[in-house]
Amino acid sequence: MTEKQLIEGCKSGERLAQKELYETYSRKMMGVCLRYVSDRETARDLLQDGFVKVFTSMDSYSGIGSFEGWMRKIFVNCALEYLRKSDVLREATDLDNTAELVHPDSSAISDMSAVELMKLVHELPAGFRTVFNLFAIEGYSHKEISEMMNITESTSRSQFTRAKQLLQRRINELY
Repeated sequence: MTEKQLIEGCKSGERLAQKELYETYSRKMMGVCLRYVSDRETARDLLQDGFVKVFTSMDSYSGIGSFEGWMRKIFVNCALEYLRKSDVLREATDLDNTAELVHPDSSAISDMSAVELMKLVHELPAGFRTVFNLFAIEGYSHKEISEMMNITESTSRSQFTRAKQLLQRRINELY
């Protein structure tokens, strides 16, 4: 089935179309979920919740813009909803010693694989990781992040800066 046929089938409630949509996008959307939560079980729960929302919201997809992008936004919002309930930004690690920005050796970064770098991002405290993912990977502005997370723009900027500092320090320690 083409993407358009999948969408129409899902809008009509066809189980076969829903199954194919799930099989087509579940790996990518699981990757999105894993960027925001630290354990696979919670990520699986978010994946399931996200697909339920995708299927129940299918009529709101207008066909304008990327369908995958529309789905990704639903999964990011599911993860953010979970993180808001968990109150992760209040649990952010105190990083008073990160005030000094340390620039990693550029050869160290070039020696790292994307998998190694994502592993370091995944090890960030939840609040830092969330803002880092939203800003650096998903491309949201600090204003948008502040609205999504119910925090101030300055908190978003601060969380992002601290995430970068912690990543830089860990890269320097490894290389």
